Amino acid sequence: MERVLAEALLSQSQDPRVLLQALCVWESPTSVEQVETLQFLLQRLEEEQERGGGTSARPAALLLQEAVREVAAGHLVPLLRSLRGSRAGAPEGETSGPRDRRRRVLRAAGGALRSCARLSGGPQLAAGLVHEALLDLLAQRPAAGPEEEEARVAPGERGGLGAEEAVEVLVAIAPCLRPREDRALLERVARAALAVALGDEDDEEPGADEGAAALVAGRLLPALGRSSAVALRELWDGLLPREEEEKEEPESGEWGPVLHAPRVARLLLVLSALAERLLTSLGVGGAWGAPEEEVPDAWRCTRFWRAVQTGLVHTDGLTRKRARYLLQKAVEASGGQAAECSCGARDANEPNLFWWSDKKKEQLLKFWENYILIMETLEGNQIHVIKPVLPKLNSLFDYAVSEEKACWLLHPSWHMCIYKRMFESENKTLTKEGVIHFLELYETKGLPGAPGFSEFIIGPLMEALSESSLYSRSPGHKIGSCSPLGMKLQTFLVTYVSLLSEDIKSSFLLKFIKKMTSRHWCAVPILFLSRALAHIPRCKVLGVEGLLALRDVLQCTMITHQILLRGAAQCYLLQTAMNLIDVEKVSFSDVSNFLMSLRQEESLGRGTALWTELCDWLRVNENYFGEIPSCVGFSGRCSLNVYVQTLVQDYIKSPTVETGGNCFMPDWYEAKLVAVMVLLAADVEEMKNKYSERKKTQNELKTVLLPLMDVLMKLGTNAYIPLLKTDRCLQLLLKLLQTCSLKGSPTQGDGVLTLLQNSVMSTTESISEFIVRRLTANELSTVSDLERCHLYLTILSELVNLHGKFGWKNSDSIWKFISLLKNASILHLQDMSNEKEPKLGKQIQKVVSMACLAVVCGILSQKSDLHLDSLDVGILEKFISSFHLNQIVRKPHAEEKNSLFEESSSSQGWGRVVAQYVHDQWLCLSFLLNKYHALIPATEGEMEPFLHVVPKPAGILQSALEALTILPSDQVLPVFHCMKILVPKLLCSSESLCIESFDMAWKIIYSLSNTQLIFWSNLKAFVQFVFDIKVLTIAARIKGQAYSKIKEIIYKIIEMSTTKTGVLNILISYCCQSWIVPTSDDLTLSQDPFSSARDYIELVTEGCIFGTVFRRDQRLIQDVQAFIENLGHECAANVVTENTNRDDHYVRVCAIKFLCLLDGSNISHKMFIEDLAIKLLDKDELVSRSRTRYYVNSLQHRVKNRVWQTLLVLFPKFDQNFLDQIIGKIFEAGFVNNQASIKYLIEWIIILILNKFPQFLVKFWNCFCYGEEKLKMSICTFLSVLSHLDIIIQNISEMKPVLKQALTVVLQWCFNHNFSVRLYALLALKKIWAMCKTLHIEEFDALTAVIESSLHQVENMHGAGNAKKNWQRIQEHFFFATFHPLKDYSLETIFYTFPRLSELVEDEWIPIGKFIKFTDIPIDSAFQWYLSQTELCEQKPSDWSQQDIGSNSIEGDNQSEWIDVQKKMIPWKNNVPDLELDLVFQDRAAKLGKSISRLIVVASLIDKPTNLGGLCRTCEIFGASALVVGSLHYINDKQFQHLSVSAEQWLPLVEVKPLQLVDYLQKKKTEGYTTIGVEQTAKSSDLTEYCFPEKSLLLLGNEREGIPANLIQHLDVCVEIPQHGIIRSLNVHVSGALLIWEYTRQQIIKQRDIK
Repeated sequence: MERVLAEALLSQSQDPRVLLQALCVWESPTSVEQVETLQFLLQRLEEEQERGGGTSARPAALLLQEAVREVAAGHLVPLLRSLRGSRAGAPEGETSGPRDRRRRVLRAAGGALRSCARLSGGPQLAAGLVHEALLDLLAQRPAAGPEEEEARVAPGERGGLGAEEAVEVLVAIAPCLRPREDRALLERVARAALAVALGDEDDEEPGADEGAAALVAGRLLPALGRSSAVALRELWDGLLPREEEEKEEPESGEWGPVLHAPRVARLLLVLSALAERLLTSLGVGGAWGAPEEEVPDAWRCTRFWRAVQTGLVHTDGLTRKRARYLLQKAVEASGGQAAECSCGARDANEPNLFWWSDKKKEQLLKFWENYILIMETLEGNQIHVIKPVLPKLNSLFDYAVSEEKACWLLHPSWHMCIYKRMFESENKTLTKEGVIHFLELYETKGLPGAPGFSEFIIGPLMEALSESSLYSRSPGHKIGSCSPLGMKLQTFLVTYVSLLSEDIKSSFLLKFIKKMTSRHWCAVPILFLSRALAHIPRCKVLGVEGLLALRDVLQCTMITHQILLRGAAQCYLLQTAMNLIDVEKVSFSDVSNFLMSLRQEESLGRGTALWTELCDWLRVNENYFGEIPSCVGFSGRCSLNVYVQTLVQDYIKSPTVETGGNCFMPDWYEAKLVAVMVLLAADVEEMKNKYSERKKTQNELKTVLLPLMDVLMKLGTNAYIPLLKTDRCLQLLLKLLQTCSLKGSPTQGDGVLTLLQNSVMSTTESISEFIVRRLTANELSTVSDLERCHLYLTILSELVNLHGKFGWKNSDSIWKFISLLKNASILHLQDMSNEKEPKLGKQIQKVVSMACLAVVCGILSQKSDLHLDSLDVGILEKFISSFHLNQIVRKPHAEEKNSLFEESSSSQGWGRVVAQYVHDQWLCLSFLLNKYHALIPATEGEMEPFLHVVPKPAGILQSALEALTILPSDQVLPVFHCMKILVPKLLCSSESLCIESFDMAWKIIYSLSNTQLIFWSNLKAFVQFVFDIKVLTIAARIKGQAYSKIKEIIYKIIEMSTTKTGVLNILISYCCQSWIVPTSDDLTLSQDPFSSARDYIELVTEGCIFGTVFRRDQRLIQDVQAFIENLGHECAANVVTENTNRDDHYVRVCAIKFLCLLDGSNISHKMFIEDLAIKLLDKDELVSRSRTRYYVNSLQHRVKNRVWQTLLVLFPKFDQNFLDQIIGKIFEAGFVNNQASIKYLIEWIIILILNKFPQFLVKFWNCFCYGEEKLKMSICTFLSVLSHLDIIIQNISEMKPVLKQALTVVLQWCFNHNFSVRLYALLALKKIWAMCKTLHIEEFDALTAVIESSLHQVENMHGAGNAKKNWQRIQEHFFFATFHPLKDYSLETIFYTFPRLSELVEDEWIPIGKFIKFTDIPIDSAFQWYLSQTELCEQKPSDWSQQDIGSNSIEGDNQSEWIDVQKKMIPWKNNVPDLELDLVFQDRAAKLGKSISRLIVVASLIDKPTNLGGLCRTCEIFGASALVVGSLHYINDKQFQHLSVSAEQWLPLVEVKPLQLVDYLQKKKTEGYTTIGVEQTAKSSDLTEYCFPEKSLLLLGNEREGIPANLIQHLDVCVEIPQHGIIRSLNVHVSGALLIWEYTRQQIIKQRDIK
């Protein structure tokens, strides 16, 4: 058409200049057709010139050249400038129509300029146009280089071109430049294009103008690459350096790319644009006729492959797509040429980064095909699609590793790219699969050492391992077992480290440990990483730096709230240090400082296995430790004893600077260090002399402690010992005593402890005298002295405890000092009560005196059995009774003459001082109330005899409420203890006051719920006073507001326990113990303590069904804690940390054990059991009604399961009368559609009922008489019961009537239409018939033939699919084959075996060990219902009704490689990833190699955006030439875009209004199109018989009315889709899709036939 148009124009005029001048008269807006006509004309003139031999000397030719230059400079360039202006003024919401027209003008103008340059008669025009366009392009950059100074002026200011116009001019004109003469200009264009495409080097996100970069990469760079070898070489050198430059670059030392990820995105954009020329099998130089040019060789460029690898793991999806395209292009090009190539490695020992050999072509093609398939599949993030592809990853290693030479054939960094993509996936399941697959490499593949593996492990792998959710327990792994990932991590690290050489091993482990300190790791990852390190075999690879790194990791473990996990991690890190430290590179000082990072109360407790292991390590390596340069007493190496002796001597030395009496306490760090090292040295000596005399060890310890004991002996007599020295000595003494007596320490036969205690006993009098003097002689006068007071009182308590262990003989001296302390403290408090102006020293002494009295009261409470007449306790009691409770210590005035230091000290934190004072008051009062609690009267009228001891109880309780508002939350414990004594006494007379105390105490508990350390002790005290048995009994008796308040608190605690595990444990344990195991105080009650249990039965009910479905993170923490606990004494953290009993099962175990202790013959117990059973049945009914359908392992399923488990436990305590009341509800529950686990429990309890009380058989038979609708889903339950008829009737003397009735019932169900029902009925029939034959009942002989025939048929069925398998399964099922309802009646079966066999989630399995281990509720060891008496516990889960559970998937997963996997179709042959949206559709499609058919789909009659969006997608996929719509506004609709998924960007859309359709159809007919309507008419053709012409136009009708009759008249033919259903028509999108596909199918067949 274009050629015809140009010929027609030239035929109208002999002078082409006239035509050119006429066509260059532009209108506004410029006509697209006019510019395109000009382009066609110039191209025709260009062809004529070429045919004429290029004679440019003729006058006509010269005139034409002048006219052409005028067209270019005077018309086309201004036109391009005007296009820039029109684009700048275009509205934001401009539709695609005007944009497409402007781009067509731009393309036509560019083509015209190219022809002008070739017709101009010389190179000047082309060079000039290129130079101007180049300046305009460079002006688009945010900062131009020095050689583009003239381009700094914005193009708009000097009337230049915009970016799009400049790029179009360069695309058009650059090919006209001469390779040799214009080489400099070509190189400059290439550099400028590259600069715009790549952006500035200094930008963090390179290239501010993304649009300009996309334009250059999409249009200009491919044009330069196609047209000029000079430009291509310049582009290549600008992108990637030559080999000699590359070698000068420093090695990155990383597993992968040397390029920065932000820069590589633009780099790959450029490389993708040049891929057609860079990655081709043809010689590039010859293509331009410039053989002397050196052709860029991408295959041999390391930076090219590094860029591709970086792109493969880039965070941007489009960048990854470009990298895959480049890789695929390179592989395809390599496969197309019989040549050898390789990209050399940096290291001679490394494999080539990329290489190709024609000899191994097939293997390499297979490798890269699988590799690209895996990378493409990983883009989907769908584990069900990706998992089948993972076996192909194994085959990659088979190709990449040479087993003969034990080396890598292909560089392992390619594999690392796959793993990195998996590690960074948003799908955590995929991340876990990737991590596990990587960790299994060395275990399964036996890979050789790989360059860069260490960096990859420390980098991407450890980043992935920081995700806690990866360590979750996999299905099938028992609770308490190690995390599968944790085990694989341990195996991998041990194996990998063993393969490393010593120097690499040291560097790797140091980096590994430092990586663990680079971020705040969560508790679970740091635990398993530490565990893996601890299992590395002993090797001397770490020095001081490694020890410091481990100490930093220890600091990371302290951020977690889970104390057990924190302690376990510390244990593993200490084991790591012992295994990996080179003792010759570290000193005792380094080791001791490291040990201080461990918390003794969480991990390193004396007497634990870890302590013993540490002692043994010190013993073995004692003579090899490095020198201690900072030690004054000696130089060089020394033994542990010498080091410790020097350590103690240096510690006790007086400080060189004494700051006077007013100085801060020394830090505890040094005392802790010295104490630990002293005890370690003593235990090491004990270990050395294990089989020799013990006295040697004691002599060594005496020598070490001698300086300390000397100072302590002089404390009472030498008043001139420096204060800091006394502080340090007392600190050391306290730390020695505390460390020696930590939980886990040996108590008997411990010579070290005995010696230490004997030594301390000898200094008791001196220490006590010093302490009493310091506390009573007004020597403590500053706020900082309060810390000293605490130290002194703690020491005093330790001394009292020490004397208590050794007996109270020769202990009068310590009681003498305690008496002095008590009397002096009382005098101080009495003297200061009347002071008007508070002074700092006096106020501090007041606080100290109250603290002393609190400690004395505490000692007296612990030693209440002693008759200490010397103490004169009566004075103390009288003084306490005179307290003004909650009296605060007034803050001293700042005007007091103190130093600035003292002023700040007295003002700072005074609130804590006041709180401590009030706290100590309540400690004293708690002692008094506990001693005389039995004498406290219950009413105000009975107060007289008690007035001399304490004030009125109501007043004390009121004061307690005030104290709760004054004290901080961590100081309220003594107030709670007092309230525990007062509330039972006042509940009747002052109920409102007691309720107020409940409310205020609960507010404090609730506010502490996020505080780990003090919450539990406060909660325990709260429970003890609110749920005291006396309080519960009184509140239940009077049924007042207190009773309602207590129930409200119960439900609040239950609610809190759903988010904080362990809360309900404390409540139910305390209440159950109070009810069933009353204390001596409870025995004084006028009625049975259990009598109130029935009033609070809701607590036990909730306890029996307690347990939430935890979030995954909560469940993970619980699983890991269970794993640590299962390690037992192997992990020291289990020994030294307190067992908190916060397991989720604790509540149910406690409730069940409580129920087991109830006696059915006890009336109160019996009433409680019956009430509980009714409530449980109501709960089951409520759950069934609220959720008619519930999923397996849902909360509803679990609750119902727990209900029936509890009812089974209660069953032996039911009598016949009560069962008669509830049997109907039990049978009714059998009619409900229950999960399998619940069904088994209901069947079991029915069997037990019928066995114990056969009289209920009549009601059981009635269950079979209901209508079929009710029995449809439940009949199998009752048939299962009949399968155990032998158990049911074993106590019946007359069995024949029962068997007859059973046969009558079962036979009618053996012929049911439901297959499952028939199986259950036949199984019951088989067992019943066997009983009949055993008993030889002649009455049933008539049925023998029928029954035997039925059973024979089911036993020998053939060709019935899974029928025979299911018959075998149901017979082998545990409930019918192994389970014995009587012999298996045990807690183990109910709570562990049945849940396991019925495939309940493992959270519901309660091992029998927990019933023995958990709770303080005693059950007789001879309790008969603990364990099952059969082999049921050895059975494996197998439910016949679940068809081959997991069998197919297991087989599939075990396949070495899947035969076929999902892969998205790639419809274009070149798969270029760049979406050049600036191109018109036809240009874009042509560049992508997309085939376009001659089919037009007209959808103007359709008005639903969803249908149009779907049609757009279908048309684009099958290559339609255009989609005609009624309005282009539809493409902006969200529903359209959701269905089209961007197809409108690749498919031409034409707007034709419905009223314009007649004209449009006529126009297309004139163009040769056959118009086809998709409609059912009288003359319509069958789609299966119609043959589509190549040029077809499909007209689709409206969704409701179809095609109007007037339009049908203008159609050539109507086609209908044959239908076989009842519905009259298909959806219009579906109809259109069917016809589009049929058209496409026919065209494909035609093209195939032509070929």
